[in-house]
Amino acid sequence: MDPAHGLAAFPKGLKVSLVVAAVLLFALLLINQPLQSASAPQGIVSYQLAGTADQAHAIFRSWRSEGVLWAKISLWLDFLFIPAYTIALILLTHHFTRDRPGVRERMVARWVRALFVAAGLSDIAENILLLNNFNPPTDAMSLSATLCALVKFTALTLGFAGLVILRASRRHPLAHH
Repeated sequence: MDPAHGLAAFPKGLKVSLVVAAVLLFALLLINQPLQSASAPQGIVSYQLAGTADQAHAIFRSWRSEGVLWAKISLWLDFLFIPAYTIALILLTHHFTRDRPGVRERMVARWVRALFVAAGLSDIAENILLLNNFNPPTDAMSLSATLCALVKFTALTLGFAGLVILRASRRHPLAHH
């Protein structure tokens, strides 16, 4: 893509979905600030990866009641962010493959889209588990949420790698409109 065209080269639906996802991500990052503590250096991500009830308890103690409230708000807001980022990434994948008629590129694009959908579904399951793990946290819920978080992060990482491969393997530049 010609840098002079930048975001203008993206279709309107893709631009809207990217902006919505970015705004929600920014809100989640702001909410995460007061959740960072010695027991939770990455804020809500530390809770997602706690793995045991003891770790979850230590995080709750460091957050106190106000932090636990912010964590719940973050998880509920994440339910809006999940479809926003999933749709944005699927549309971005479509955009990167719209001039790629090759069988291999289409197959990679299908896998990339499937990875993004898997990440979104895993994120939903993770949030449900985390919301049910507040009072009192259990080892089973903590470990299940951690496994869902790992699936989500892995799927997103592999999906982004697939997008880079799709973009880098382009034989013909995108046509400018």
